[in-house]
This record gives sequence, C-alpha cells and structure tokens, in this order.
Amino acid sequence: MTGEQARILLLCTDGDSTRAVYNALRDKFGKISVVMEEAVTRAQMAKRRAARLGYIATFGQIAFAAVAVPALSAAAKGRIAEIEQEFDLKKDFPADVVHVGNVNSDKAREVLRAAMPDVVVVNGTRIISAETLGSVDVPFINMHAGITPLYRGVHGGYWALAEGRRDLVGTTVHFVDKGIDTGRVIEQIFFEVTDRDNFATYPYLHTAAGIPGLIRAVDQVLQGVPAATVPPKPLDSRLRHHPTIWDYIRVRIGRGVR
Repeated sequence: MTGEQARILLLCTDGDSTRAVYNALRDKFGKISVVMEEAVTRAQMAKRRAARLGYIATFGQIAFAAVAVPALSAAAKGRIAEIEQEFDLKKDFPADVVHVGNVNSDKAREVLRAAMPDVVVVNGTRIISAETLGSVDVPFINMHAGITPLYRGVHGGYWALAEGRRDLVGTTVHFVDKGIDTGRVIEQIFFEVTDRDNFATYPYLHTAAGIPGLIRAVDQVLQGVPAATVPPKPLDSRLRHHPTIWDYIRVRIGRGVR
C-alpha cells in the first residue's frame, strides 16, 4: 500500500529531525498526516529532572544547555548544512498539522482514532502511555538516536563516543512500547563521525543514518509484511540523560569528544 492510499500518521514534536522524517516519508509514500505535540517547557523539564536526578545534576545539565550547546551549534553551522545537503534532509512542513498539548491526552487519542492510520511513526514526543498506544490497533515505530539497550534515553551517539564505544554509534529503528526505548528492535544502523562533528551535529547524523531503515520498516507494514525484528545486541540496558557541563568538560579533555 503506497501513495495516497497509505495512511501514515506522524506523531511528533517540531524540530529539524521531525521535518526531515516527514519529508522522507512524504517523498516515498505521498500524503502524511501530522499530529504535533506541544514541546515540554524548560521549567517543566527542569522540575522533572530535579525530581529524578537531583538539583546538582539538573543545574549542570541546564548550564551545559545554556553555555556549551549554543557555542557548539554556532561552530557547527557549516557542518550541519553539509549533512543536510548530503543526505537531503529537507525542512518543508505541511500547513494542516493537528496540534495537541500532550500525546497522552484524550484529544490525542481521539485524533488517532479518527485518522484510522495503518502505521504511526513517532518522533520526539514524550513517553507514550499504554492507553495511547492501545487507542489504535496498528504498529507505532520510532527512530531512536542511539543503539539500544545500552544507549536508551537521549544523546546515544555522544555517550557511546564518551565511553570509547565508537562501534556503538548508531540509530535504532524499533517498535514503541510503554517503556523508554525498550521496544523490539527492527534495525540498527551504524555510522562514523568525523573530526568536524560535535554534540550539535550528532543528531543530524543519527537522523540521516536512520531514515532509510525507518522507510524500510514502514514499507513492510504497509505491504502487509510484519517488519522483521532482530534480537538486541548482548548489551547492558542503561537509560541516558543530558550531560552536565562538568561531564562534557571531563569527556572533552579526557577523550577529545566534542
């Protein structure tokens, strides 16, 4: 099932990765429905992190985001543009986006049921509840920036480099369950980073590497062929968080990871 017949729903938050995924899906399959969740505010995020990780770690993460990330992003502008051009990561977006406050709200579940999708592609949302996952009887597929189960959570490529595991820098395409990046693995795609890459470019490399695998998984579902799953690598399971500014400085000095 392809083209206008393919009912694909992209459940997402806004961002360059989401826009690249949308355009890749549209180019392959035609019309894509988009349901966009409002981003969690910085204050909400800080409160949640403090409750989970403590105030000191949260302060360090906020300091990293406020000081290091803008500087790294500015330094990487040329490299980001190069990656976008090389992998055709487009930023167009449709006007008819349906906005919801929370993917786990009654409104979001009503929208999902009304859309009657054949597959839901997830990108950048908060953790999806079992109730929302069960609101439509179709697969939910996510493209995760990291190799699971060792690099669940956020910034998987960065943490792999920080731990000297260049062999585990990659993107995982997986089914979504109610856990955090714990769903059955469909495909894992590995990639290399260059001396010109840094924390700001890794997400673009994750997206570029993962999109072909995501397209293959969605195509299998639409063709009525269950997307094949692969056993996870024999790795420990760890949930990763944003680095603190002292984490970043330590790793940059010790391993040269930018």
